[in-house]
Amino acid sequence: MKTKKLNVKSRTENLSLIRDFVSSSAAEAGVTSDVIENIILAVDEACTNIIKHAYKSYPDGELIVKTKSTRNRFIISITDYGKSFEPDAIPEPDLQKYYRQKRVGGLGMYLMKTLMDDVKYVSIPGKRNEVQLSKNLKLTQQNVR
Repeated sequence: MKTKKLNVKSRTENLSLIRDFVSSSAAEAGVTSDVIENIILAVDEACTNIIKHAYKSYPDGELIVKTKSTRNRFIISITDYGKSFEPDAIPEPDLQKYYRQKRVGGLGMYLMKTLMDDVKYVSIPGKRNEVQLSKNLKLTQQNVR
């Protein structure tokens, strides 16, 4: 099992560092480039939500991004120490209504759940929050032999 870790401050300019870190970790795990793009989008949404909502755009909050790969899974965990939230309180979006209203934003959770095989939230209010995104590698690995 390979594990990597990146610590950054909660600033939007660090999103590119996070994308590069996750992308290279996924490539090392043998994830195909089209799947890496989906993973990057999900991670980007998660980190943007943390910066905007958990840290309320406070630039010196801590984001810890860890990647772990096993033979069958690629897992990204993102830990923050900002305000916690209840993911079950976010309703599934009505995409037709959303489109008719020409809304922008607000689909981050939906995208994460759609792009990844599993999304888990662990929150210890007043201490830390963690979102864990995982992708099944059995179907996504390149045939490297």
